[in-house]
Amino acid sequence: MIKYIAFDFDGTLVDSKEVFLDIFNQIAEKRGFQKLNAGNIEHLRTLSITERCNFLKVPLYKVPFIAIEFLKDYKKSIDRLVLIDGIREVLEQLHNQGFELVIISSNSENIRTFLNLQGISCIRQIFCSSNIFGKESLIRKFLKSSGLNTSEVIYAGDEVRDIEACRKAGIPVIWVNWGYDLREIAEPHKPDFIAEKPSDIVQIISSKLPS
Repeated sequence: MIKYIAFDFDGTLVDSKEVFLDIFNQIAEKRGFQKLNAGNIEHLRTLSITERCNFLKVPLYKVPFIAIEFLKDYKKSIDRLVLIDGIREVLEQLHNQGFELVIISSNSENIRTFLNLQGISCIRQIFCSSNIFGKESLIRKFLKSSGLNTSEVIYAGDEVRDIEACRKAGIPVIWVNWGYDLREIAEPHKPDFIAEKPSDIVQIISSKLPS
């Protein structure tokens, strides 16, 4: 029986595309990478992480170091993030139904600060790492520290790497269709559920409860 609902942060709970675009382009200008713009960002959403790095002329081995640099600037822009429409109501409804809510994210900067600014107090635990490929380990760490079985947790995220991390960790995943990765990229990875809009998350969770 589901007890905990874990959420990704960027793209799932908040719209951070504009912040991401601005910060990445600042780094790209310094490092000689291909900049993002309205003409190529949609194309990038159809590519894998490796293909995106090739397109942007970012060596894959440099991604962890770039992520650290990115997060330093991201921290300064926390007040520019915007909650996805309908997410506040979803969090409140799930909390009122007795579920424990947690964030598991590769964004390690100031998530709690953002939640406090938004007056969101129903998310008690946050597990983060600056390693964008380390979400599986975070999920396993969360399960172990909370003494949970894989059947007691479900994860909601917007990227293929969320689906893959959940598969490896053995927990079901809801892929949300309003974040960074396009459906045509995510669907072949066979998420357990697909949410077209935030309220679908509540319906999916309700469908898994015993009648």
